[in-house]
This record gives sequence, C-alpha cells and structure tokens, in this order.
Amino acid sequence: MSKRMVEQFLEMVHIDSESGNEAQMMDYLLTVCAGLGGVAALDDYGNLIARFEARGVQGKEAILLSCHADTVKPGIGIEPEIIDGVIRSKGDTILGADDKAGIAEIFEALRRAEVMPPVELAVSRQEEIGLFGVKNMDYSRISARMGFLMDNDTLDTIVIGGPSYFAIDVEVTGKAAHAGMEPEKGINAIQAASEAIAALRLGRLDHESTANVGVIEGGIIRNGVPERATFLAECRSADHDKAVVLAEEMESIIREKVGKFGAEVEIRTDNLCKAVQISEDAECVRIAKEGLRHVGIEADCVFITGFTDASIYNNKGIEMAVIGIGAQNEHSTNECVAISDMEKAATALVEMLRLCTV
Repeated sequence: MSKRMVEQFLEMVHIDSESGNEAQMMDYLLTVCAGLGGVAALDDYGNLIARFEARGVQGKEAILLSCHADTVKPGIGIEPEIIDGVIRSKGDTILGADDKAGIAEIFEALRRAEVMPPVELAVSRQEEIGLFGVKNMDYSRISARMGFLMDNDTLDTIVIGGPSYFAIDVEVTGKAAHAGMEPEKGINAIQAASEAIAALRLGRLDHESTANVGVIEGGIIRNGVPERATFLAECRSADHDKAVVLAEEMESIIREKVGKFGAEVEIRTDNLCKAVQISEDAECVRIAKEGLRHVGIEADCVFITGFTDASIYNNKGIEMAVIGIGAQNEHSTNECVAISDMEKAATALVEMLRLCTV
C-alpha cells in the first residue's frame, strides 16, 4: 500500500505547480478523483472540489478533507530521490511534500477506507502566496461543517488556530541624479526606504506577535541616485486587534521616515487572514487525536503563527483541524518526507474517517 502512495506522490512532485501555475496539477487531480469514483470539478477560481459517496454507512453528514496544490519556489523541474526510506529533492529545488504528501495521503485513505461518511475534497490553489484559492472558493459546492486539513508538518501536533496576518507592500519614489556629478539634486529612494525599515519594530514583539521585512529591491546602476525602491513587510498576531494596531503603526512609521527625505511612498496593506482558534474539545480535534492514537501518536494541540487554509475555513464556519503530513524543512531545498510517516498519516486518516461515522 505504501508503494502505491509513494508512486503517486512521486508522480505529483514531477508536475510543476508553483503558485499561480497549478493548471496541470489540477488536471491530474481531476483524473485521479474520477478514477477513485468521485465527482470532481473546478470552480471559477480553479480550485478543485470533489465528492465521494459514503461507504458502509448511511445517513451521515459529509466531512471535508482539504489540501493545497501549489508549491513555493524554487519548484520547477523537481527530481525526487529516495534514500534510506526518506524522499527528498536531488537538486536545487524544494520537494513539494508541502502539500503533495498530504494529497497523496488523502487519496490513499480514500482507497483504503471501508467505512466512511460522504467526503468532500477541496484542493485550493495559490495558498502559499496568500490563501487566495480558499478565499475565492465556491462554498456553495461544500456542505460539510467539519473536517481535516492535511497541511501540518509533524504528526504529533494538531493545529487549532492561526494568527491575523497583514502583508505590507511599500514603493518609495525619490528622484534620480548622477551620484558623482550632482548627488544633491537627487533623492535616494533606497536610503529613504532603509531609514524607514530601520525604524520599524521587527522580530518577535511579544508571545503572540511578530513583524518582518523580507524583501528589499531598488536602483539600477551603481553611480546613479536611485529613484525607486520597494520592500515587502508583514506583521501577524494571535490577537486580531493587536495585529491591526501593529500594521497601522508600521504604516505610520514608514510614511514619516520616507517623508523626511522628501520622497513619496505608496503602501498597500492586505489583511490576508484573521486570527481564529477552535476548541481543543471540538469534534474534529477529538477525532484527529483518536485517529493518531491509532498509529501510536499522542498529539498535542498547538496554535501557530504561520497561516493555513484552515484560518479561512474556520472563519467561514467549517470547523477544521490541521493534521500533520510528515514533511520536514518545508519551503527549503532540504525539504523531505519519510515514507513511514506518510504511511502513519494515511492510516490515521482512515481511522478518522471511520470515527466520523460512529
């Protein structure tokens, strides 16, 4: 059984699907769903939504299983290899276990399950760049009010909450000039941006809040006063109101510091998700714990300061626990997943499906 799941996982990681380029992957998933007896289609945004009928039971409400189809960069031309039972990338790319290991585990569980309620499967696109797929999903096609998102790394934790997240994109416009002949006629956009960044409170700000600047770009030539600079910042907190205040603070500081240089600034702030937390006593959490206990894992509930599609599902009233897929070192070229962990995840999910019928 593991061999079948591993072979399918390897097929999927060979399909390029960086965020925004998921079409080929979605076509593949449509074919697989049909082969498993599901009824599947893409919504208007390109997310896949499928339904599989109940087995061994009648009259049970549907549950939702979910993953995302996109990967981070560098994710083109992935060549996986298996060494000592661990799958990793041969080269300078990520592996794509996040989240294709989760998809493979769901498909394997659907093959194995002898008893399960109706299952709705939602595979989103553009998760990695802002949860855009799940935000634009056609929820009229989903009836489930509970389910499991296969997108956590470790098997011994169940994610029950995530933060409010603000993406802050900044463009600074100064004035170009010759850096050697007449620098006084210019306004250095890079310097103005740097002063603003230096004034921001960054890193871990308290036990539930962080802020960061991850990208800065600017200038064209060494001997020119740069007219333009951009940088990408973010802030997040488990407390939504605190995240709002932090985003406003960052905007205010940026405008003040850039303005002192006589430069202009445009700031676009997007609240990509709102903080949400479900109870440790929620039914999906209880079932997830029992399913993992079935494979010898005592899982703890955690709140993470990263974000997943579950933040959107839970805010829309679909109670979702985030389950581990066994991946390690996600978002890096050292990403890997142990076959034994994939097997445990799939087996635990089969048990969760059964428990949903009890």
